[in-house]
Amino acid sequence: MFERQCWWITGASSGIGEALARALSARGASVILSGRNVAALEAVARDCTDSLVLPFEATDFDQIPGIADRAWSWKGRVDGLVNNAGVSQRSLAVETAFAVYEKMIAVDLLAPIALTQALLPRMVKAGGGRIVAIASVAGLAGIPLRSAYCAAKHGLVGYHDAVRAENEHLGIQVHVIAPGSIRTNVSRNALTADGSKRGVSDAAIDNGLPPAEVAQSILAAVESGKRELVLAKEAEFDIAVLRRKDPEALFERMSAMVREGYARKLAADKRQ
Repeated sequence: MFERQCWWITGASSGIGEALARALSARGASVILSGRNVAALEAVARDCTDSLVLPFEATDFDQIPGIADRAWSWKGRVDGLVNNAGVSQRSLAVETAFAVYEKMIAVDLLAPIALTQALLPRMVKAGGGRIVAIASVAGLAGIPLRSAYCAAKHGLVGYHDAVRAENEHLGIQVHVIAPGSIRTNVSRNALTADGSKRGVSDAAIDNGLPPAEVAQSILAAVESGKRELVLAKEAEFDIAVLRRKDPEALFERMSAMVREGYARKLAADKRQ
């Protein structure tokens, strides 16, 4: 279904975004690659048959309409938008500066909303399109050391669910993807309590699902019309299930994690 379509991917320079760009290109799609690291975007572009490198700062909201114009003009349409760019967090709420919350909400929630709002009317007018939101298991449940990230990703899920409800009858299909641990740089790039980068990974991420596998699962979900997909293993998958089936059990499990030293373990378990 992706052949001769045009897909726009944010956060396309690495991780899930990079894997999706390659997978879509392999299926015959033209891809628009966005992010801030121009050199990395250009490296991904070299492996894609038909691509446009379109770098921009996601939180420069005033420029988003113009960026959307450029993206749409490239092929005269955008068949699919992947809201993937974002940043994570590793810090206790009691220690975290408010500025971290401001940045997280701007990058992980307001930026994808701004881009979607700029593109959605065009998609509706064109008769349809697909929007893929890369959320997180942390967007379905409250995970310790990720209060700002959870706030942003919960908002991202709610926004996209509402957009789906309002526009599905107009041909807009919205797919919310909730990954658990994926083998990316998300932990290295995560913000700490003072807003600095963590700079190191952790065992859960290093043992997570490979991005290429995740990309194939996402495209399969899009093809089948699946509205929500949890991409997680074992305990992380259980978190998503418990939040809906037995929230009290989940709340106790999360509290127990902290009582049993999760914050200390994460600090001790980190690796270069």
